[in-house]
Amino acid sequence: MPGQTAIAAEAVSKEAARQGALAPVYALVAEDFRAVNALIPRQLTSDVALVEEIGQHIVESGGKRLRPLLVLLGSRCCGYEGEDHIRLATVIEFLHTATLLHDDVVDRSDRRRGRATANATWGNAPSVLVGDFLYSRAFQLMVELDSMDIMAILSDATNTIAQGEVLQLTNVGNCNLSEAEYREVIRCKTALLFQAATHTAGVLASEDTDEIQALKQFGLRFGLAYQLMDDWLDYAGDAATMGKNVGDDLAEGKLTLPLIRALAVAPAADGDVIRAAIADPASARLDAVLDVVRSSGALGYVQNAAHQECLGAKAALRALPDNAYRDALESLASYAQARLS
Repeated sequence: MPGQTAIAAEAVSKEAARQGALAPVYALVAEDFRAVNALIPRQLTSDVALVEEIGQHIVESGGKRLRPLLVLLGSRCCGYEGEDHIRLATVIEFLHTATLLHDDVVDRSDRRRGRATANATWGNAPSVLVGDFLYSRAFQLMVELDSMDIMAILSDATNTIAQGEVLQLTNVGNCNLSEAEYREVIRCKTALLFQAATHTAGVLASEDTDEIQALKQFGLRFGLAYQLMDDWLDYAGDAATMGKNVGDDLAEGKLTLPLIRALAVAPAADGDVIRAAIADPASARLDAVLDVVRSSGALGYVQNAAHQECLGAKAALRALPDNAYRDALESLASYAQARLS
């Protein structure tokens, strides 16, 4: 289909341009990132070869590493000049990587970032156990930071993230899930690690309560925007730019905000199309569900919700020192907004 090919190529071109806009952001902390990228493989060493093999596979599988980036930018924004932010950024990356390993097993995913998942390559049991290894290694690094405040933030966040995963699992197939309930799921499951990244960066770098709270708020709002943007892309995007298939959430029986909103405002017959698809994802007609979601205005609603979170993230930055690192954090929020177009 030449038309579809041209649309996909245009989408890839736009996404490449957006990511290119982030080049100055990464360049600002390039030396710090090199240190993080050097520390990660050193911390993945193990006497068990499979641990290193799977760990390296997922850590090196691409992605923007936004969470460690937030640690580096947030700490530098508040004037940090030590080296512990490198260790903290690595902790955050390991926590995130562990959740990815576990998520892919729970979701039975076979593709992430355009390549085979660890569970598809090595099986579920090794993936879960290596995820556990990464969690434990992250906590070993936390101890080296020698900060009870940071330990408390990260241990609480890890516990809440795990609860968020279970909450999401219990709501698979639940067509009565409200928007408020869904927002709590994504706060726990996704946004909290972004929040923990910026919050701990603030605790590490600053004694100013307003600065610490500003970074914490930025991470939360940015994390919510990030997940809402992902929800939107699952029905508005394409596999070439996402690294996964459009409609993956539907195939897993997950109600995200586009479906929740469509169920709330669409005519009863259209709502039945969604309910039937959720009840039997294997036989769902994606094209029919997409038609309902798009005709209901749900995509515009989700787009606006993500946009508002981006604005909230930017507003939080006003309490931070006016420097290039704050500008870079604002650029990240602008990048998220640009993806919603």
